[in-house]
This record gives sequence, C-alpha cells and structure tokens, in this order.
Amino acid sequence: MANVFSKWIQGLDKTRKVTFGRIAGIFGATEIKPDTWDDLEALLIQADLGIETTQTVIDSLKQAVRAQGITQSNELESIMKTFLASLLSPPPETFLPPPHPNVILMVGVNGSGKTTTTAKLASKFSQEGKKVILGAADTFRAAAIDQLQVWGQRLNIPVIAGQPGGDSAAVAYDTIQSAISNKMDIAIIDTAGRLHTRYNLMEELKKVHRVSGKALPGAPSATWLVLDATTGQNALQQARAFREAVSINGIILAKLDSSAKGGMAFAIQRELNTPIVFAGLGEKPEDLVAFDREAFVEGIFNNRNPG
Repeated sequence: MANVFSKWIQGLDKTRKVTFGRIAGIFGATEIKPDTWDDLEALLIQADLGIETTQTVIDSLKQAVRAQGITQSNELESIMKTFLASLLSPPPETFLPPPHPNVILMVGVNGSGKTTTTAKLASKFSQEGKKVILGAADTFRAAAIDQLQVWGQRLNIPVIAGQPGGDSAAVAYDTIQSAISNKMDIAIIDTAGRLHTRYNLMEELKKVHRVSGKALPGAPSATWLVLDATTGQNALQQARAFREAVSINGIILAKLDSSAKGGMAFAIQRELNTPIVFAGLGEKPEDLVAFDREAFVEGIFNNRNPG
C-alpha cells in the first residue's frame, strides 16, 4: 500500500507544486477573511477545476464554516479534502460486467495516449492471470497498428490487426471472434484516435460499437475514454463529443504525471458523472494504476499518508 501511495505522490508532483501546493499555503493559522475566499477561488480556477466546480467547492466550505463555527483557515484543509474526494465517484466494484469474454473499447482523440494505455491495460490484466487479446482497430493510422503489434510482441499478447485504411469494425469483429474461439478472458480494442470534430469518424466509432454487439451479444462490456490530463479543461469538450457518440462508462486519465492540471479530474467527473477507473502515473506498464480518490486528493496537497 505504501508503494502504491508513493506512486501517487510522485505522479502528482507537478499538480501539487504548481497549483494545489499554493492552495495548501492558504490554510495557515490565520483568521478566515473575505480575501481568503477570493484567493482560494482564484487558485482553484487556476488548478483547472473549472468555474462551476470551483463555485460548488467554495459554497460548500462557506456552509461548513457557518455550521461549525470555524474561524481559522487551517481548519478548512481537512474539510476541503473530504469534500473534494466526495466529488469523485469511487471506481465500480466490478470493472468488467458480463458477457465473457469481456470486451473493452478504448476511445479518445489522437495523441491522448490511448494506444499506449491500451497496451498497459493488457499488461496489467495479463499480470493478474487473465488471457488477453488486443485488436488494432485504429486502421486510420498505420503507426498505431505497428505500435500495438510491437507492444504485443513485448508482452507476449496476441494482436489482431487489419490493413491500414481498412474497416476498423471488421477488426473489432475478428478480435472478438478470436477471443471467443481461443477462450480468452479479455479483448481490448484500440479504436482510431477520433478527432471529435470529424462527423464521419464519430460515425465509424458508432459502427465499431454496434458490430461488437453483433460479434458477442451484450458487448462491449466497457467503453473507456482516454483523456490526456495535460490538456486540462480542453478535455471536457472531447468528453462531451464521445459521450454523444457512444455510451462511456469509464475514464482513464493518461499522462497525469506530466500534468500540472490534475484538478481537471473534478471537472470531468462533474461533467460526465462517470467514474475514473485508471490513471497514468508514469511511462512503465506498472505505472497505470486503479484510480483511488483518497490517494489522489491527498497526493495533490501533500506527502502525508492518508488515514
């Protein structure tokens, strides 16, 4: 557990130093004044929580101050941490509901880290003893097919791939059929890095989703949206577009270790009401970790072990 927490501390270093560390600096042994709220509001917006989420946090803290008779700003820190954690949904107890084999569609825009995250997920599930197969359905980008095949060889995980420019839905169908016939536990399908402004590509994504259900009734078990944490509030626009195209039931925050904008996690949660299931805290496969809302909140403020 200590090792997992140290990953969060290390992975959130930029977010903590650039933004939330300054917020923690407000919580000194001083009297709460109007300026306290103004400073806190400005820093929360800078931390990429977004205006609406920031207002929700400020209103909640003011209510706690009135209800509990708090006068010193250092008493606000624990209240704020608890409230911020409450804004994040706990990951579901079962990541992957039936049918079996589980089918995961990975969606997201170009450059979000989707293909690399797909490989890291495959490695994680394989390490847990699951039989995994990958589908390189990003046929719009030959490099994505090559990248996933290289990962497959490195991890000793089979990869089903089509021709560049081919039918991505056909690759998804073949991957699922191969998963069934070879008694695999999980099929992870890397879809094309959809530009959310491109109508035809979103329609293709819908087709991949439909064809998955034809290959295996009830599939996909999960559709996970990979968002680049370094893009901050810009990720919200992407999230909205993908939610309209397909049903998203999980968020993966990639490149969280490279971002000073970790506060976007709260805005994304508010916007989608969808749990963050994994976070990328480094470049190695083992640096993709299950999202822990308490460790996340503690990690963006300081180095103390939670609880």
